[in-house]
Amino acid sequence: MPELPDVLVYVEALERRILGAALQHARILSPFVLRTFDPPLEACEGRTIEGIERLGKRIVLRFEQGLFLVIHLMIAGRLRWFKEGDKGAGKIELARLGFEHGTLALTEAGTQKRASIQVVSGRAALAAMDPGGIDVLACSSADFAAALRRENHTLKRSLTTPQLFAGIGNAYSDEILHAARLSPVRLTRAITDDEAAALHTASVSTLTHWHAELRREFGMESGIGRFPGPGEITAFRPGFSVHGRFGLPCPVCGTSVRRIVYAANECNYCSTCQTRGKVLADRSLSRLLKEDWQKEMEDR
Repeated sequence: MPELPDVLVYVEALERRILGAALQHARILSPFVLRTFDPPLEACEGRTIEGIERLGKRIVLRFEQGLFLVIHLMIAGRLRWFKEGDKGAGKIELARLGFEHGTLALTEAGTQKRASIQVVSGRAALAAMDPGGIDVLACSSADFAAALRRENHTLKRSLTTPQLFAGIGNAYSDEILHAARLSPVRLTRAITDDEAAALHTASVSTLTHWHAELRREFGMESGIGRFPGPGEITAFRPGFSVHGRFGLPCPVCGTSVRRIVYAANECNYCSTCQTRGKVLADRSLSRLLKEDWQKEMEDR
């Protein structure tokens, strides 16, 4: 699932292409993608985009006269930009938004059809879609610690709960916890003030670092840059420390990265850096995961 750094890059790429442009036509190619009917999608046609925003992991196109088009990519959804004459993405396209200088397509490579488009009128209706998690890049250390301790869950679950923290998912939570040297199954109300502060620092530095890396990768530091292509917004990056690196050496200590697999999810960690050498694979852990582990890392 695209997370905060990925969504920020999408927002910037869209700002450079369609901010101030009028939507000429909107076409739905899959009956499952449009989740609202009033206002109709056609109400956006002919209107100018006045802003592009992020709402957690959602991308919001703000049209004139208070109309909002909200895109939720979920796990396999991606955005594609096509210039006139470009070949489309074929059967994986869910929707097309046509502008004078190009077309924005929403695609989904999976078969479960979870990506969605919603159209709402007014800022209050948009706010009602916000899960409520705080913005890690903008909050204070004290506010971060308060959100962390609001519920007693594992650190992994809390970081990926959109009602607590906005925009963090499976991939970057692994990287954050490794940077903070904290176990993914540590309970939030058991951590010290120093550990909470370290986790906040690791969250900000990790998300900021990867946002900057993605901007550099897509050439956004100068000029319009290129729009992220297929396979380039991914949960698995060569520069990651632990996520997606099961069996490979930890870049800090050289210990083989381990993983916890439960239901449809996987958590990667370093036993030396994060759990004092303990391998997280016993019966007590299994009971804990049954009660406290999210079966799918996605917004509800």
